[in-house]
Amino acid sequence: MRLTRAGEYAVRCVLYLSAKGKGTLIGRKEIAEHCDIPDKFLAKIAQQLARVKLIEISQGARGGYVLKREPRDISLLEVVEAIIGEIALNDCVTSSAVCRASGNCAVNRVWIKVRNQLRDTLAGVSFAELLTEDSCFLAPVSVPLDFRGKPKR
Repeated sequence: MRLTRAGEYAVRCVLYLSAKGKGTLIGRKEIAEHCDIPDKFLAKIAQQLARVKLIEISQGARGGYVLKREPRDISLLEVVEAIIGEIALNDCVTSSAVCRASGNCAVNRVWIKVRNQLRDTLAGVSFAELLTEDSCFLAPVSVPLDFRGKPKR
């Protein structure tokens, strides 16, 4: 499995919004510039993120995007699957109609195990955790810090 460009851009967008904090309105152009995402592509990705209620889109000249949940409550899995759909390594993992032998196939059991491990790994990483390390931003992001100098969660 390879993450699509749209999936990568969605991760960048949510990471940037996470750095700014829940409830903060950030302009689309600012996000596009700092995250190196084509503006029109970002608009399409944002629609998908809004559909699953990760962000809110505010229209108009002073519009932009608002993160709707705390970064600690958003997993990498949620963002990726919001864009690409449920992760599956092949069709027989998600639909027994594709392969009549999938119910008793040794290879299918391996695909399911690998898929579950990947989903568990992505589900176990929050955006708050991702903010504690270097990221893929082109320009430094101002991250709100707590009294110890650590990113606010």
